[in-house]
Amino acid sequence: MPLSTPVAFLIFNRPDVTEMTFERIAEAKPEKLFVIADGPRNVTEVESCQRARAVLDRVDWDCEVSRNFSEENLGCGRRVSTGIEWVFSEVEEAIFLEDDTVPSASFFPYCAELLQRYRHDERVMTISGNNFQLGRERSKYSYHFSKYPGCWGWASWRRAWEHYDYEMKSWPEFKRSDLVETLGRGRFEQGFWTSLFDDMYQDPDRIDTWDHQWKYASWSQGGLAIEPRVNLVANVGLEHPKATHAMGGAPHLGSLAVSAELHDLEHPPFVVRHSKADDYIFDTYISDRRARLKGSLFDSVQRPLSVLRGMLPGR
Repeated sequence: MPLSTPVAFLIFNRPDVTEMTFERIAEAKPEKLFVIADGPRNVTEVESCQRARAVLDRVDWDCEVSRNFSEENLGCGRRVSTGIEWVFSEVEEAIFLEDDTVPSASFFPYCAELLQRYRHDERVMTISGNNFQLGRERSKYSYHFSKYPGCWGWASWRRAWEHYDYEMKSWPEFKRSDLVETLGRGRFEQGFWTSLFDDMYQDPDRIDTWDHQWKYASWSQGGLAIEPRVNLVANVGLEHPKATHAMGGAPHLGSLAVSAELHDLEHPPFVVRHSKADDYIFDTYISDRRARLKGSLFDSVQRPLSVLRGMLPGR
């Protein structure tokens, strides 16, 4: 059965991984497909960008294809964010995949069902296809709620994206309002995110990404994300030779393969974030656990951003 939920596909200069993800999209047969492409950074990338775009010429099912191709290079941050903005100017909700995020078959019906279920629940802002718990069972239900809006295959609504601001202009007021303590447990985690958001506010292009701003948009609204019980999307671009964001300090991210399918969703009765699961994500993938245990705020501020880059799409 064709997928009625719109799908947005973000591509760049890697026709090999683009083809892998496209094959999964083709199996789902969405009735509407948005394609967002960044332009080449230099003349040597012109051909590879063209070949990646040509993969979409293979759409052979009944599908309305809309293209938004940039002839200049905008980078991961501005190209992705402007592309998402374009999608939500056209539709109320959508599923998003980047070229290197290869989903399971059940990812699409999982997103479609949850988009419908939480369509008008403003507490929920992101449906993620990622499970970062490395086999740890956090719930007997099909998913739990998290503060982390995983972006390696995800879905959302226009009503949530309306809070997004690439330049994070409300960040100074957020700090002045004594809301920093809502960013995480204890001084270390709060200091970590405060330092990062300070940097992003002062220079939005310092880290060429869009997803830290999406975290802030969600957290500034008390928004929740859905994390599935099993991992539904594999990021095959982390070790790609053309990857912009490598695995950095979190090499175990590369082992996050699709672990199982997820059918016949069992919905949790409570819409409350799983703080223990979120603590595990921060300790395992984002922070240096030893530095946190020592309580060194200096380490959190000065620590290189390699792990954060490791959690970005592997362009």
